Amino acid sequence: MSTPGLLARLGAVGGAHSSYETIGEVTEAIHALLKESYNLGDQVPRIEEDLQFVPKDREEVLYIYMYRVCQNPNLKNQRRLREAPISVPDQGVFYQRPALILDVFYLIAGHAKFRSDAERLLGWTLLTMNDATRILYRPRRFVLPDGQAVDSKGREWDPDANCDEDGLLVEKVSLALVDDLTVGDAINIFTMNEAPYRPYLTYRARLALIGPLTSAGDGTTISFGDVDNVVDAKEAAAEAGVPQKPPPGRAVFSPKHDPVRKPPAQSATQSERPSGRISGGASPLGKRTPPGPKAHKQQERPPAETEPETKD
Repeated sequence: MSTPGLLARLGAVGGAHSSYETIGEVTEAIHALLKESYNLGDQVPRIEEDLQFVPKDREEVLYIYMYRVCQNPNLKNQRRLREAPISVPDQGVFYQRPALILDVFYLIAGHAKFRSDAERLLGWTLLTMNDATRILYRPRRFVLPDGQAVDSKGREWDPDANCDEDGLLVEKVSLALVDDLTVGDAINIFTMNEAPYRPYLTYRARLALIGPLTSAGDGTTISFGDVDNVVDAKEAAAEAGVPQKPPPGRAVFSPKHDPVRKPPAQSATQSERPSGRISGGASPLGKRTPPGPKAHKQQERPPAETEPETKD
């Protein structure tokens, strides 16, 4: 049986994925960072994702191309349901699978009418991305089974909320300059997109994707019946002398003493020391015969005679 079918049979209710849009939001955040930070002239470079695009005038272009997504092999967890770190008033307990930690790789290249201007634009991009400590920094978003987006404290999700509050889970995505593509790999990417080769930078964004939240449902109800009446009936049957039938395959066990009011008497081999401890209950072991074939010409050594120590 599939996992959704099993959860439905148990009465659990699942919702939509909580952060499937994060990869696209990271790409848009990079676009916004480069547009808002540009201060080299009046005309902001054009942000383009199509490597094949070439402007017809002297317009400068920054190409941002996301070319690879992979799961981080060092941050994997077992895909079992666990309690979600979220508290929603009057909503009970929610469960979720562990977050999927991803590494998203971007290729960034520049274009200008003159090669020196493209290199200048690439250097400005390098320093701007180096100064950006984070691309996304906001409260982590959870989507309830009814479709409502909330934060970890159960309040309505607000991306501009104060993230310094105690107990609030925060989502942070930062970029790192990496050497992920060789020149040959970059040439293949530009060739497949029918674009000319341009100097490039490669960046890695590390982020976490969270799946759906699952409500615990109503749980399982266990009925024990009227326990007091069952105990009283057994005691009345015992007083009346009615024999109790054991379960099938079991013999009737009748203890020789009351383990609570009358403990069993001590055996004759046990003795009580003045300190109150019991000793002498075990019988001494006899001479043991070693395993294996019978030994030949075996002789016992007499005990060594040692002279008593004397003081000089």
